[in-house]
Amino acid sequence: MLNPEKLDFEKGGGLIPAIVQDGKTLQVLTLAYMNREALDETIESGEATFFSRSRNARWRKGETSGNRLKVLALTADCDGDALIVSVEPMGPACHLGTTSCFGEADAPGVGRLGALERTLIARASAPPAESYTARLIAEGPKRAAQKVGEEGVETALAGAAGDAAELCSEAADLLYHLGVLLRARGLGFDDVMAVLAERAKTP
Repeated sequence: MLNPEKLDFEKGGGLIPAIVQDGKTLQVLTLAYMNREALDETIESGEATFFSRSRNARWRKGETSGNRLKVLALTADCDGDALIVSVEPMGPACHLGTTSCFGEADAPGVGRLGALERTLIARASAPPAESYTARLIAEGPKRAAQKVGEEGVETALAGAAGDAAELCSEAADLLYHLGVLLRARGLGFDDVMAVLAERAKTP
């Protein structure tokens, strides 16, 4: 739990930088600043609130656009003079309409797994007749498990005898269906990552 009393606002003239990060994909969305009042409002409201240096006033992200940032966690650095604000974005974080203020790309690298999971959650609520994902989840874990088995075999065959493009394509299908299976069981990629993190502690 973050203790605001341990933060050093004075070092930055009353402000501390707040690095805003998508809690699911770990993509950096923007860099903003908080004074103590903005931090207190963020904690109380559960939505990211900052201090605008250009307007010299507080502002809550999304008040005008609706693209709010639901705060999942606040983490201070070792010196207590900077924050990581982990969020669930309710739309593009950048005023230009892009996911991030740092370039136009969506979640890069392994962050794509988090983006995939977010897409699966959204599609799972669609009518099964309109979404393959919803239909597969509606058919239950056994059907999703069967698809993982099929895709696993196809990935193995591509790895043994296919070219790089075929292997990557089959691996993508496997990851998608694995995500569906996890979702059908009420789990997600974060649950798998927790196991990997535990295993990493073993020499």
